[in-house]
Order: sequence, then structure tokens, then C-alpha cells
Amino acid sequence: MGQARAEDTFTGRFYAGKGDVEYLQLLDIARRMWAPDPEFQSVPMLYTPQWNGLVEGPTWGAWWIQNSYGSTYCALPFIEEPVVSFLQNSQDLWFDQMGDGKRIGGQNWQAPDGCLCDAASPGWVYYKQGDGRIDIHDWGMEFTAAGLVMQAELLLISRDPQAIAHYLPMLERVANFIETRRDPKNDCFLAGPAGNLLAPSYAGWKRPDGSYGRAYLTGLSVTYIAGLDRLIELEKLAGNTWKAELYAERRARAHRGLMRHLTTEEGYLIKSLDPDGTRHGVYGAPKHGYFEAVCNHDAICFRVTDDAQSRRIYDKLASIPGLRPHGLIITNYPSLDDLYTEPTGLWEFGRWVNGGHWSTCEARAMMAYYRLGKHDDVRRSMEAILRFARQFRMDNPLIDFGANVYQPNEPINTVYDSYGIPAAMVRGLFEYLYRAEGLTLVPHLPPGITELQQLFPIRFGRKRLYLSTAGSGPITGVRLNGQPWKRFDATSVSLPYDETPEVARLTILMGGARAPRSAARPAPPPALPTPSASDPPVLADLNARAGKLAAFSEALQRDGLGDRYEAAHARLAVEWIAMLNQRQRLQAEGKLLPLAAEAQAAAEELYRSTASKLCDGLGRVLLGYRKADDPTRQRIYRLWLEHADAPGWFNVRAMGQAQSFLREGECLRMSVAGKPESSCGWARDLDEPITIPAGARLVVELRGSEGARFFVDLMGLDGNPVFQTQWQDSPREMSEVSFPLEAGVQVGQAILYTANVGAEAHNDFRRVIIEVPGQAPLARFLVPSGPTARSARDDKR
Repeated sequence: MGQARAEDTFTGRFYAGKGDVEYLQLLDIARRMWAPDPEFQSVPMLYTPQWNGLVEGPTWGAWWIQNSYGSTYCALPFIEEPVVSFLQNSQDLWFDQMGDGKRIGGQNWQAPDGCLCDAASPGWVYYKQGDGRIDIHDWGMEFTAAGLVMQAELLLISRDPQAIAHYLPMLERVANFIETRRDPKNDCFLAGPAGNLLAPSYAGWKRPDGSYGRAYLTGLSVTYIAGLDRLIELEKLAGNTWKAELYAERRARAHRGLMRHLTTEEGYLIKSLDPDGTRHGVYGAPKHGYFEAVCNHDAICFRVTDDAQSRRIYDKLASIPGLRPHGLIITNYPSLDDLYTEPTGLWEFGRWVNGGHWSTCEARAMMAYYRLGKHDDVRRSMEAILRFARQFRMDNPLIDFGANVYQPNEPINTVYDSYGIPAAMVRGLFEYLYRAEGLTLVPHLPPGITELQQLFPIRFGRKRLYLSTAGSGPITGVRLNGQPWKRFDATSVSLPYDETPEVARLTILMGGARAPRSAARPAPPPALPTPSASDPPVLADLNARAGKLAAFSEALQRDGLGDRYEAAHARLAVEWIAMLNQRQRLQAEGKLLPLAAEAQAAAEELYRSTASKLCDGLGRVLLGYRKADDPTRQRIYRLWLEHADAPGWFNVRAMGQAQSFLREGECLRMSVAGKPESSCGWARDLDEPITIPAGARLVVELRGSEGARFFVDLMGLDGNPVFQTQWQDSPREMSEVSFPLEAGVQVGQAILYTANVGAEAHNDFRRVIIEVPGQAPLARFLVPSGPTARSARDDKR
């Protein structure tokens, strides 16, 4: 997708320019992978309503620090709402459950104060690497440092005073925890087995008696220094001068220790140093003679090493062909000889953490390549992941030295790690160094690109930057909104925050070039189609939901709330469904490469389920606003009630290819399509729970299509059913069905389900209440005048 109108000109959805058209097209594809796209898998497919955030992947139900590190760091400048909120909600799984010396996590581990984790999901956290000999594993030391980097970078970009005030004390606790491992004699940091980022590839110090203890871990120094660099800037931004000075002193000492004790004569970094002086990761040495790639490319990526040392590190890396046998960097070469287990099975060389490839690491390696002008390496990385992307296998190629994916038996797959490569392709162009006083751009454009336009904004606090370049070579001029800008040198452009306009269109002129006379315009997102009787039922239902969300978004815009997360989430859902229509048109026109039959079916299901999740997730969030104290949230909730498909209900089961719960006259129609016996369900909470009196019954008034069935759960306060109707055949004509209830039980929620006997089915629910005959209803989950859940207390008002 995207056009090369002439030999040296390219216009795509996110990039336009002249020169190296192939590189420009790779850039455009890279950015497309972070937005709804009809051709490629993309990040919104990883959305989960469970925590209104991102999940590692369909087969991985949590959020990992190591896996997300490269992807998040590289994407942060260009992602916007609602993805920013999705990402923060995911990282909150780490910070809301961070160690405090009391909290108990997985395996009954009680982590020290400030310790983050390997991975977390709601109510679940692993403070150590959970694979391998977990009985000897150290706390997630470098996981914690990487969490510091990501959260601090997010805050530096957003510059939100309230968010900084909330997270800064946590980040200080994180830094203080890492400080407990500093050895004051050498200013290096001690970590035990599996305390590294790519755990458990690091065993610590193998003592003479065969037990394992702590050694000086290079990666912990590198990642902690990167974290301190950002923490220092946050303290400045918050006005905490003395704290900024404290962390600057800690940073200087850590850097001194790294250079003196963990650096080889050739300039590259070793992996670790045992207390007895044994060095691990000195390439070519008779023992532990491998090259450790991760700490070395990270040191370049995060500017822990200066330009001269960074070039020496790269030269060493590039001289070892075994580190990139398939265009993607592996963790180490040759095999590790210092694991705490034999290098077989999962630990064999070329797999997982011993010479496997991790896309999260590739992202940081690409930032290193960009910094040093190694654009062919960047190109090679992107081309390598595209081989998997075109097969809908955006899985981590963790095996065969990066040649094959980790879960080959899945018909398709996608994980967050893999999107680090396209994110790095985008961020590396200008690097984006965020500091308290402002932003520094460091262009790293390939010399073959003579003109570039980024057709999307870069975040800088509440301001937005649109960047373009002309020429190649050193910077010779800059124009900001058409006016000359003097804050630049031959390699960088500085933008103090207070001097930057709200919308800044910045043109960087290089090699004496003049500013282009014309500029490309961003392509508008696909529009929702006009409803048609020929639309497949699945698509028709999704289009109906999108129409309501579009109206909701427009209402927010009219109320001056269009820049909020809620409006952005609605727009994303609408854009995704419009793109789904576009995908079907492109398929009908033969413009998309087909997949194998099983993979094609799985891909279509992923597109459809993503649409449903985006809609359902927003509904669950807005339902939580009904008791909000914040008047703005109360206003948003009222607008949602006016426009939502099934206000007050949230999806709890989605086992069909598509499902929806939409207003149909005075009823709510619940539809499901897919394989026979597919089902879906929506739940609604009572404002206040009720206790069932004697003689009460559940009344359901409904009709169903041919082959439709229904089921109702009444849920107790512990989340378990207190009454179930079991599956019932739905009446074809509108009918009332009642069920006697047991007295004395408490009810706080009802769940309605629909199942299909054939390919598709729907139920029209007109009324769902709990009543004692002859008395006012005790609870109204659904009534013809509109879906309003009420408790017994409501009827007395």
C-alpha cells in the first residue's frame, strides 16, 4: 500500500518523500503496524478489555517487562491516545503490585520494597524469572531497571504534572532498591542467578562448592544508568533540584564503575564479573569466551557509551558473523558455557535465551545502528521481520538463531515484542532525546533519502510536532512553522518546551538544501460504509456498533471533550471497523495476498475479535463512570448512555466469530455467529445488591431466531452463580418465561447469554426483571423503556 509515483518519489499513509523509495516504503509499513491496517497485523490486535490495555499476545495472558522493553521505548514518541492509556494501564500491573516488603506474589515470593517483576496480570505478579531453577533465582533486578526506563520515558514525553506526582515516588523506590546492590568498592552492581534482563541466561557466580551467588552484572549497570538519566530529568521537571543532584552523583559513580571494571581493552562490555575476578563474555577467551550482544547494543541505544566507544562496540559486533546469521541479532555468540544447566532442550544454542533472537532486543539494536549511521543494518532488520509479517506470524523468532518462530503450530500468531522492530525503524530516524527543558532531535536519515515528510505527529507534552527534511548531510538550516529557527547545530535540533508552538511543523534542511514548496497531506482514515442489506451479518453488526460509537465521539467533540482518552478509544474502534470493511473490499478485488486456509480463517477471526474487544472494552470503562465523583466523567457517562449500543451492559463471553448486543426497537438484540454452539454473553450489575424474598421469580421476556437458545445467570456477591436457567430454546414469538428463585440468596448481577445451533442466531430481549407477582419489580435489568438496572431501593424513591 502506498505509491511510487515516479522513480524517486513515494507517497504512503504515514510517510512521503524522495530518494530511496524502498526505504521510505519500509518506514511507511513500520508505522502502519502501530495503527489499524487492512494488510498487516498491528498493535491494536493485542488490546484486552480485561485491564483496558495491551497483552503480550493471544497465547500469553500477562504483561512482561523484558518483552515489552524495546517495543515500548521505541514507540513512545509517536503513539497517541488511546494507545498511551492502554500502555500505561499495562505498566500499572507492575507498579500497582510492586514489591513493598509485605505483598505476596506468585510462588509466595515476598519481594523487597521497590522491586518490580518479570510479568504481571490483575491479581498476579512474578517478582522473579519464573522458568528454570526458580529456587535459586534472584529478584528481577534488571527487569526493575528496565521498568524504570520505560515509565520515566513515558512521563518525560507526556509531561503531565499529576502523573509525575503519582509515579515519581514509585520510581524513586525502584532506584533505591537497585542501589542496595551497589558495591561501594567498585560501583558495580551485584545480581544473583536470573537477575538479568534476558533471564535466566545468567547464572551469577558459580562458587567453588558448586552453589550460585551474586556477581557484578553489566546489564544491570547499563540499564540502571539509562533509568537514572531519565529519573534525573523527571526530578528537574518536578522542581526537585537536590534529588536530581543525588541521582546525578549516583549515575556518575555507576558509569565510572562500568568503564573501569566491566569494559574490555577493545571497548566492548563483558557480560559479568565474578567476585573472584573471573570475566564472562570476553570474546575468544578459552573460558566464557562468547560475545554478549544485549548489554552492548543497549549501551549504544541509550547513550551510556560515548560516540567513540559506541563505534568500537559496533565494530566488534559486526566482526562476528555468527551474531546475525539471519539478519536479526541473537543474544550471544557462541553458546553460553556458564548456564546453571546443560545447554540442551529449551537451553540449546540458537534457542530462547542462549543464542535465540528477541525482537525486543532487535529494537534496541536498531536504535544503536541508527545512532552510528548503519542504515543497511536497520533495513535488514525490518526486511527480516517482514518475512514473518507477510505470513501473519508476528511471533518472536526465538528458535533456530532467529530463523523460526517460537510457536510454529499456531496457524497465526502475534506478540508485542515483534512490533519493536517497526517501532525502532520509526524512532531511530530522529532519536528523540526528551529532557526537562525540552526535546532534542538527532536526525539519522539514510543518505539516499533526499526529502522526507512524517505525516503523523510526535508527542511532546501537550504539543505535537510534524517533521520533514530536505537534502542530506549536516544540518544547515531549520524552519519552524515557516520561520527560521536558530537552535540547531550540524547534528541536532533543540526545542525548548516553552518556546515550541502547540502545533509545530519543523523542516530540517541539510547540506544546503532549500525548504520544499509543497507538502503531502495525511491520508484520511477509511470511512464507515453506508449500511447495506447485502452486508454479512457479522459485518452489519459491527458497522452498527461503529455508527453509535462515531456519534458518541462526535458528541464528545461538541462538548469540548474530543481530545480525551474516551473519545480517542471510540475513534480507534470506529477506524478499526471501517478498516475491516476496507480489508474485505481489497480481498474481493484480489489486492491482498491470501494465506493458507487455516491461517486465513484465523486472521479474519483476529480482525473481527479485535473490533469486538475495542467496543466492549470502552463500554466496560464507561460503565465504571456511573458512580464517578468527577463531573467530567459523569458528563461522559451521560453522553454514552445516549449513544451506546447496550448501555450498562458489558461483554463477558465472546466465543463466536462475531457477537453484538444492540438496540432493536424496544428490545436489545444479542447476536452470535460462527461455528454451531458458539455463544456470547453480556453482564449488568445492580447499583445495589438485593436479597431474594420468598415468592420471587426471574422474568425474561424475549423472542429468538430459528436455532437460538438463551441462558441467564444470576450472580452472587462472591462472583459465583446463585441461580442458572440452564440453556433454553428461545421462543420464536415474543413470550414471557419465568423461573422461581430461592429465598435468602443475594444477587448483584445478571448475565444474559445467546447460543446458536446453526451458523448464526439472535435473541431479542425485551424485559429481564426480578419480581414478586403483584408487587413492584425488585430489580430491573432490562425494561422496554430502556435498559436501566435498578435495585429495590430505587423503586422506593
